[in-house]
Amino acid sequence: MFGPKGRIDMAVYMIIDSTVKDKEKYQQYIEQVLPIVTRFGGRYHVRGENIRAFGSWKPERIIVIEFPSESHVQKWLTSTEYRAIAPLREAGADTQAILVDGYAGK
Repeated sequence: MFGPKGRIDMAVYMIIDSTVKDKEKYQQYIEQVLPIVTRFGGRYHVRGENIRAFGSWKPERIIVIEFPSESHVQKWLTSTEYRAIAPLREAGADTQAILVDGYAGK
């Protein structure tokens, strides 16, 4: 299957750096997001706070989610289900996210 810019779709990884600012709202988000991520082909690899930092980057919480393709991520983020709970994440945590292509083995 071809993705954006004519390249072959491959697994992508969303890496999220999250700093909790309202524990209750963030917990509500965490309790609801997993089935939505799963419905759009996502799979959590990392979701936690036990982080050993090298250098000056000191994240509080890191999340790594694998999706089959970038189009799966876009469908997830724009879905009615996710948009309904996104305000909980926005109120509950400051986040930064990047999307990285999976390694093709060459």
